[in-house]
Amino acid sequence: MATETKGLHYDASYIEKFSSSRGEPAWFTEMRKQALALAEELPLPQPEKTRIIGWNFTEFEHELESKAVDSLNDLPEYIHRLIGKEEQAGNLLLIHNGRLAYQSLSDDLKSKGVIFTDLETALREHGDLVKKYYFAKAAKLDANKLTALNAALVNSGLFLYVPKNVEIEVPLQTVFWQDHPDAGLINHVIVVADDNSSITYVENYLSTEHEGSQVANIITEVYVGDNATVRFGGVDQFTKDVTTYINRRSYVGANGRLEWALGQMNDGNTLSETFTSLVGDGGVTDMKAVSIGHGEQRQNFENRIHHFGRNTESDMLIHGVQLDKAQSIFNAITKIEHGASKSDGEQTQRVLMLSEGARGDANPILLIDENDVIAGHAASVGRIDPIHLYYLMSRGISRKDAERLIVHGFLNPVVSQLPIEGVKDQLTEVIEGKVK
Repeated sequence: MATETKGLHYDASYIEKFSSSRGEPAWFTEMRKQALALAEELPLPQPEKTRIIGWNFTEFEHELESKAVDSLNDLPEYIHRLIGKEEQAGNLLLIHNGRLAYQSLSDDLKSKGVIFTDLETALREHGDLVKKYYFAKAAKLDANKLTALNAALVNSGLFLYVPKNVEIEVPLQTVFWQDHPDAGLINHVIVVADDNSSITYVENYLSTEHEGSQVANIITEVYVGDNATVRFGGVDQFTKDVTTYINRRSYVGANGRLEWALGQMNDGNTLSETFTSLVGDGGVTDMKAVSIGHGEQRQNFENRIHHFGRNTESDMLIHGVQLDKAQSIFNAITKIEHGASKSDGEQTQRVLMLSEGARGDANPILLIDENDVIAGHAASVGRIDPIHLYYLMSRGISRKDAERLIVHGFLNPVVSQLPIEGVKDQLTEVIEGKVK
């Protein structure tokens, strides 16, 4: 599929100056320059059945003004609600226009060696540890033009590290917030749970609508050590003027467990990839994701799980709702590699159509290279069951409200999994606003 994009306004000289101004280690600066050279040669991603010709991935402002936040009470109300209960503010990062604006981590977690900070700070204070995981086993720098651009121009990010044998019961939360009319959020997140550890992490992406053209290029790497557990919640809520590329990738060790709960609620054109590698024997992943397409929005979601280890398990549940003239592609791929015997891979995709002009495609794919396994898939695209509508309307509920209630119930399997009440409430509010 043919793609095109405008040229970058940033060269190697600019990158060196930008990296130097942030005090980044030499290895990171060199990686930036290598990635820039690759970005000039590599093609854009080629998503199946989605034309991304004309999508803006390169026209943006790279260095943005940001402001520190002394008190959470000074934040806009919609962000303050997102943070939720006061105790949650004890383990929180707020990234405003790519720079750290607010940071808190409990003394208890600090004493256990937990690192929870922005990428810029982590590179200065924990450079060797970041190097161990940055574009290591999960994400690939040279996958395509956008991954290379992320490495070359990264201006925002997070580093979360949980040492061995540390189990964290309270969730940690990051809010990435941009309000510049031509912002380029080039973001890289690294979450590491070392052996025998556990963590619950939730990230939120928010933007303010402007007349400008914004870009979000996001890569997330999740590393789950042997016998470790990561519960990862994410809510993406960029406005319609933001072109979004988000690539979440993970590496799961022996008997590790990774749970995804993703609310993909962007209003603009979106290209999303979520990829889990079950490398160690006995690894488990459970993925749940919901999305709503509306207006003339174009979205492409590819959710992929690869089984490499024996006795690995995966379960994928994807629910999407399509409104107006929105078009979305949902590709689910479960691959069981040769040697991954006694593995079990299941996937379910369901797309609910609420408008005549909307389009949603669900494409389940099983790739099995081993005999002694279990695998299955289910997919459906359809409209609201008239029996359900009749049941609700027979009790005095209007058709519009009945449809709204059915959509909430349809998306609830993921919404209910989010571990922070403020985030859960905010996602429910977003869903309500879209379906009204």
